[in-house]
Amino acid sequence: MLIGIGAGNPDYITLQAINALKQVDVVFVTDKGEETVDLLRVRKDVCERHMQTKPYRIVEIQDPKRERRPDAYPVVVAAWHEKRAALYEQVIREQLSEKEVGAFLVWGDPSLYDSTLRIIDQVAALKTVEFEWEIIPGITSIQALAARHRISLNEIGEPIHITTGRRLNDERPAAGTNVLVMLDGNCAFKALDSDNIDVFWGAYLGTPDEILFAGRLSELSEQIEQVRTSARNQKGWIMDTYLLRKRGATEC
Repeated sequence: MLIGIGAGNPDYITLQAINALKQVDVVFVTDKGEETVDLLRVRKDVCERHMQTKPYRIVEIQDPKRERRPDAYPVVVAAWHEKRAALYEQVIREQLSEKEVGAFLVWGDPSLYDSTLRIIDQVAALKTVEFEWEIIPGITSIQALAARHRISLNEIGEPIHITTGRRLNDERPAAGTNVLVMLDGNCAFKALDSDNIDVFWGAYLGTPDEILFAGRLSELSEQIEQVRTSARNQKGWIMDTYLLRKRGATEC
């Protein structure tokens, strides 16, 4: 099973996810090193909180190193996914018996900017180990962002566009368009003509370390970048997302 466990708040996990966890014998978690030890701890806390009905075990998978070459991003990510698929295939084959149920706990929702679903598809395509799987949806950082800022994601009758920081420069918001940005490690919003754009930004959403900013992008851009850099240096990692809204549209 691929179980969405929400954006960070332990209360964000759904009843469906809790019921699914009660069936699980083996939890597979990816260990990305000391910098993300907090993320590993939260997964373990979820297990301790919701998996008390029967014994279970946690199997940690050392995440393979990933190259950082923006000029060859698709090729680099594809190679990284292949390495992950090989590791996932190995642990499923070696650690999960035929009668046991295994699960990967996924931040937010498995369908939105997460590679686990694609990697499990690759493992299944190898046909070296047989298994069936299902997906349990979770609350995304996008939903958490809107709730914490008390805003609607869309304008009346207008679309919502979801993109990444890497692509933001080519997909900047037009009037009436709501652009949600994820995976922005370089504060791509700095390159926008921001005089008439509002930003709703959030990091560590739903956790005790949550940080929120809302207002004119032109007035907050530098502050967000500084706070983001400081928080990342302090914790070793950061998860943030934001909504850009061009002024002139009416909120529903």
